[in-house]
Amino acid sequence: MHSALVRVQNVFGFFTTVAFCTAFVVALSVIVIPQAPSADIQLRNVQVVKGRPNYHSTKKEEYAHIRFDLDADLTSLFNWNTKQLFVWLTATYPPRTPTEAPSQAVIWDAIINSESQKNPSTPFTVYANYMNPPKKPTKAKRPSKSKQEVEMAPGLIRLQSSKPKYQITDISGRLAETSNVTLEIGWNVQPWVGALTWTSAEGGNWGRWTGLKGGRSKAFDMPSLKVKGVNQEAVKGSGKPEKAAEASPVII
Repeated sequence: MHSALVRVQNVFGFFTTVAFCTAFVVALSVIVIPQAPSADIQLRNVQVVKGRPNYHSTKKEEYAHIRFDLDADLTSLFNWNTKQLFVWLTATYPPRTPTEAPSQAVIWDAIINSESQKNPSTPFTVYANYMNPPKKPTKAKRPSKSKQEVEMAPGLIRLQSSKPKYQITDISGRLAETSNVTLEIGWNVQPWVGALTWTSAEGGNWGRWTGLKGGRSKAFDMPSLKVKGVNQEAVKGSGKPEKAAEASPVII
Protein backbone atom coordinates (compact mmCIF):
# COMPACT_ATOMS: atom_id res chain seq x y z
CA MET A 1 0.00 0.00 0.00
CA HIS A 2 1.60 3.27 -1.11
CA SER A 3 1.43 6.34 1.03
CA ALA A 4 -0.37 9.52 -0.06
CA LEU A 5 2.94 11.27 -0.77
CA VAL A 6 4.11 8.49 -3.09
CA ARG A 7 0.80 8.57 -4.97
CA VAL A 8 1.06 12.36 -5.41
CA GLN A 9 4.59 11.97 -6.75
CA ASN A 10 3.49 9.30 -9.23
CA VAL A 11 0.59 11.41 -10.46
CA PHE A 12 2.80 14.48 -10.83
CA GLY A 13 5.47 12.51 -12.68
CA PHE A 14 2.86 11.08 -15.08
CA PHE A 15 1.40 14.56 -15.65
CA THR A 16 4.79 16.13 -16.48
CA THR A 17 5.58 13.27 -18.88
CA VAL A 18 2.28 13.70 -20.75
CA ALA A 19 2.71 17.50 -20.83
CA PHE A 20 6.26 17.21 -22.24
CA CYS A 21 5.21 14.71 -24.92
CA THR A 22 2.24 16.87 -25.92
CA ALA A 23 4.42 19.97 -26.21
CA PHE A 24 6.96 18.03 -28.27
CA VAL A 25 4.29 16.85 -30.71
CA VAL A 26 2.81 20.35 -31.00
CA ALA A 27 6.26 21.85 -31.72
CA LEU A 28 6.91 19.30 -34.49
CA SER A 29 3.45 19.60 -36.03
CA VAL A 30 4.19 23.02 -37.55
CA ILE A 31 6.70 21.43 -39.92
CA VAL A 32 3.90 19.95 -42.06
CA ILE A 33 2.01 23.29 -42.24
CA PRO A 34 2.97 25.08 -45.50
CA GLN A 35 4.46 28.57 -45.37
CA ALA A 36 4.76 30.94 -48.36
CA PRO A 37 5.45 34.52 -47.19
CA SER A 38 5.75 37.35 -49.69
CA ALA A 39 6.50 41.07 -49.50
CA ASP A 40 6.95 44.06 -51.78
CA ILE A 41 8.90 47.15 -50.68
CA GLN A 42 9.00 50.45 -52.56
CA LEU A 43 10.99 53.57 -51.73
CA ARG A 44 8.96 56.78 -51.51
CA ASN A 45 11.36 59.44 -50.28
CA VAL A 46 14.73 59.72 -48.55
CA GLN A 47 16.35 62.73 -46.91
CA VAL A 48 19.76 63.16 -45.30
CA VAL A 49 19.95 65.85 -42.61
CA LYS A 50 22.71 66.93 -40.28
CA GLY A 51 21.66 67.45 -36.70
CA ARG A 52 20.86 65.55 -33.52
CA PRO A 53 18.82 62.43 -34.46
CA ASN A 54 17.80 61.82 -30.82
CA TYR A 55 17.20 64.08 -27.89
CA HIS A 56 20.06 62.41 -26.00
CA SER A 57 22.59 62.88 -28.83
CA THR A 58 25.64 64.86 -27.71
CA LYS A 59 26.83 65.93 -31.16
CA LYS A 60 25.45 66.69 -34.58
CA GLU A 61 25.73 64.02 -37.24
CA GLU A 62 24.19 63.00 -40.53
CA TYR A 63 21.06 60.88 -40.33
CA ALA A 64 18.61 59.62 -42.95
CA HIS A 65 14.82 59.80 -42.97
CA ILE A 66 13.25 57.19 -45.28
CA ARG A 67 9.60 56.90 -46.31
CA PHE A 68 8.46 53.65 -47.87
CA ASP A 69 5.57 51.49 -49.05
CA LEU A 70 5.25 47.97 -47.66
CA ASP A 71 2.84 45.33 -48.93
CA ALA A 72 3.43 42.00 -47.17
CA ASP A 73 1.45 38.80 -46.81
CA LEU A 74 2.68 36.87 -43.76
CA THR A 75 -0.57 35.06 -42.98
CA SER A 76 1.01 31.67 -43.71
CA LEU A 77 3.36 32.18 -40.75
CA PHE A 78 0.39 32.02 -38.38
CA ASN A 79 -0.75 28.59 -37.25
CA TRP A 80 -2.16 27.03 -34.11
CA ASN A 81 1.27 27.19 -32.41
CA THR A 82 2.05 30.83 -33.27
CA LYS A 83 1.93 33.25 -30.36
CA GLN A 84 3.09 36.42 -32.07
CA LEU A 85 5.16 37.66 -34.98
CA PHE A 86 7.90 40.28 -34.71
CA VAL A 87 8.48 42.07 -38.04
CA TRP A 88 11.13 44.65 -38.89
CA LEU A 89 12.43 46.60 -41.87
CA THR A 90 16.15 47.28 -42.25
CA ALA A 91 18.19 49.56 -44.49
CA THR A 92 21.34 47.77 -45.72
CA TYR A 93 24.28 49.53 -47.35
CA PRO A 94 27.88 48.58 -48.18
CA PRO A 95 30.70 49.15 -45.64
CA ARG A 96 33.29 51.91 -45.90
CA THR A 97 36.12 49.38 -46.28
CA PRO A 98 36.06 45.96 -48.01
CA THR A 99 37.09 44.17 -44.82
CA GLU A 100 33.96 45.19 -42.94
CA ALA A 101 30.52 43.58 -43.08
CA PRO A 102 27.57 45.42 -44.65
CA SER A 103 25.87 47.89 -42.32
CA GLN A 104 22.24 47.40 -41.32
CA ALA A 105 19.89 49.73 -39.47
CA VAL A 106 16.29 49.05 -38.42
CA ILE A 107 13.92 51.82 -39.54
CA TRP A 108 10.56 50.20 -38.65
CA ASP A 109 9.24 47.28 -36.59
CA ALA A 110 5.98 45.90 -35.27
CA ILE A 111 4.57 43.06 -33.17
CA ILE A 112 1.58 41.22 -34.65
CA ASN A 113 -0.31 39.05 -32.17
CA SER A 114 -2.19 35.91 -33.15
CA GLU A 115 -5.90 35.49 -32.50
CA SER A 116 -5.21 33.25 -29.50
CA GLN A 117 -2.89 35.91 -28.08
CA LYS A 118 -5.31 38.79 -28.65
CA ASN A 119 -8.30 36.87 -27.32
CA PRO A 120 -6.97 34.28 -24.87
CA SER A 121 -9.35 31.61 -23.63
CA THR A 122 -8.31 30.50 -20.15
CA PRO A 123 -10.29 29.56 -17.04
CA PHE A 124 -9.52 33.01 -15.64
CA THR A 125 -10.85 34.88 -18.70
CA VAL A 126 -13.92 32.64 -18.88
CA TYR A 127 -14.67 33.28 -15.20
CA ALA A 128 -14.07 37.02 -15.61
CA ASN A 129 -16.41 37.22 -18.61
CA TYR A 130 -19.02 35.23 -16.69
CA MET A 131 -18.85 37.50 -13.65
CA ASN A 132 -18.54 40.71 -15.69
CA PRO A 133 -20.18 40.15 -19.07
CA PRO A 134 -19.38 42.79 -21.70
CA LYS A 135 -22.04 45.41 -22.15
CA LYS A 136 -23.99 45.35 -25.37
CA PRO A 137 -23.86 48.54 -27.45
CA THR A 138 -27.02 50.61 -27.38
CA LYS A 139 -26.89 51.21 -31.11
CA ALA A 140 -25.99 48.66 -33.72
CA LYS A 141 -22.84 50.03 -35.25
CA ARG A 142 -21.34 48.55 -38.36
CA PRO A 143 -17.68 47.71 -37.75
CA SER A 144 -15.19 49.68 -39.78
CA LYS A 145 -13.46 48.14 -42.78
CA SER A 146 -10.09 48.12 -41.07
CA LYS A 147 -11.50 46.28 -38.04
CA GLN A 148 -13.14 43.68 -40.26
CA GLU A 149 -9.85 43.09 -42.06
CA VAL A 150 -7.94 42.80 -38.80
CA GLU A 151 -10.32 40.17 -37.52
CA MET A 152 -10.32 38.34 -40.85
CA ALA A 153 -6.61 37.87 -41.63
CA PRO A 154 -3.85 38.74 -39.15
CA GLY A 155 -0.47 38.92 -40.83
CA LEU A 156 -1.29 41.26 -43.73
CA ILE A 157 0.69 44.51 -43.72
CA ARG A 158 -0.34 47.50 -45.81
CA LEU A 159 1.80 50.62 -45.36
CA GLN A 160 1.60 53.51 -47.79
CA SER A 161 4.14 56.35 -47.71
CA SER A 162 4.88 55.37 -44.11
CA LYS A 163 7.24 57.33 -41.91
CA PRO A 164 10.11 55.45 -40.27
CA LYS A 165 10.02 54.73 -36.55
CA TYR A 166 13.79 55.11 -36.26
CA GLN A 167 16.35 57.35 -37.97
CA ILE A 168 19.43 55.91 -39.64
CA THR A 169 22.85 56.94 -38.38
CA ASP A 170 26.32 55.61 -39.08
CA ILE A 171 29.27 55.18 -36.72
CA SER A 172 31.31 57.41 -39.01
CA GLY A 173 28.73 60.18 -38.72
CA ARG A 174 28.37 60.40 -42.51
CA LEU A 175 25.55 59.07 -44.66
CA ALA A 176 25.25 61.54 -47.55
CA GLU A 177 25.86 60.12 -51.03
CA THR A 178 25.96 56.54 -49.75
CA SER A 179 25.29 54.25 -52.71
CA ASN A 180 23.63 50.87 -53.20
CA VAL A 181 21.19 51.08 -50.26
CA THR A 182 18.36 48.54 -50.07
CA LEU A 183 15.38 48.01 -47.79
CA GLU A 184 14.79 44.46 -46.54
CA ILE A 185 12.07 42.86 -44.42
CA GLY A 186 12.71 40.33 -41.68
CA TRP A 187 10.71 38.53 -39.01
CA ASN A 188 10.84 36.26 -36.01
CA VAL A 189 8.05 33.77 -35.25
CA GLN A 190 7.51 33.25 -31.54
CA PRO A 191 5.57 30.01 -30.88
CA TRP A 192 3.69 28.89 -27.80
CA VAL A 193 6.05 25.91 -27.52
CA GLY A 194 9.11 25.03 -29.57
CA ALA A 195 11.99 26.85 -31.19
CA LEU A 196 11.98 30.36 -32.62
CA THR A 197 12.09 30.60 -36.42
CA TRP A 198 13.62 33.47 -38.36
CA THR A 199 13.47 34.97 -41.83
CA SER A 200 13.76 32.46 -44.65
CA ALA A 201 15.64 33.94 -47.60
CA GLU A 202 14.29 33.76 -51.12
CA GLY A 203 14.98 30.33 -52.55
CA GLY A 204 15.60 28.84 -49.12
CA ASN A 205 12.89 26.20 -49.35
CA TRP A 206 12.74 23.57 -46.64
CA GLY A 207 10.10 20.88 -46.93
CA ARG A 208 6.71 22.57 -47.16
CA TRP A 209 8.20 25.90 -46.16
CA THR A 210 8.83 28.23 -49.09
CA GLY A 211 11.40 31.01 -48.85
CA LEU A 212 10.43 34.66 -48.86
CA LYS A 213 9.19 35.93 -52.22
CA GLY A 214 10.43 39.47 -52.77
CA GLY A 215 11.05 41.33 -49.53
CA ARG A 216 13.79 43.61 -50.89
CA SER A 217 13.56 47.01 -52.57
CA LYS A 218 15.54 48.18 -55.55
CA ALA A 219 18.90 49.75 -54.77
CA PHE A 220 18.99 53.52 -54.36
CA ASP A 221 21.52 56.22 -53.44
CA MET A 222 21.41 58.60 -50.52
CA PRO A 223 21.22 62.26 -51.57
CA SER A 224 23.77 64.86 -50.56
CA LEU A 225 23.17 67.24 -47.70
CA LYS A 226 22.40 70.09 -50.06
CA VAL A 227 19.51 68.15 -51.60
CA LYS A 228 16.47 68.10 -49.36
CA GLY A 229 15.10 64.84 -50.73
CA VAL A 230 15.07 62.39 -53.59
CA ASN A 231 11.93 60.72 -54.82
CA GLN A 232 11.45 57.34 -56.33
CA GLU A 233 12.78 58.49 -59.74
CA ALA A 234 16.30 58.16 -58.30
CA VAL A 235 15.84 54.45 -57.68
CA LYS A 236 18.09 52.39 -59.91
CA GLY A 237 16.25 50.80 -62.78
CA SER A 238 12.85 52.27 -61.95
CA GLY A 239 10.71 54.53 -64.08
CA LYS A 240 8.74 57.54 -63.11
CA PRO A 241 6.24 56.46 -60.45
CA GLU A 242 2.83 57.81 -59.81
CA LYS A 243 2.57 60.21 -56.94
CA ALA A 244 1.11 58.51 -53.91
CA ALA A 245 -1.20 60.26 -51.49
CA GLU A 246 -0.44 60.37 -47.80
CA ALA A 247 -2.02 57.53 -45.83
CA SER A 248 -1.82 56.27 -42.29
CA PRO A 249 -0.25 52.83 -41.73
CA VAL A 250 -2.61 49.88 -41.46
CA ILE A 251 -1.29 46.61 -40.03
CA ILE A 252 -3.54 43.59 -40.34
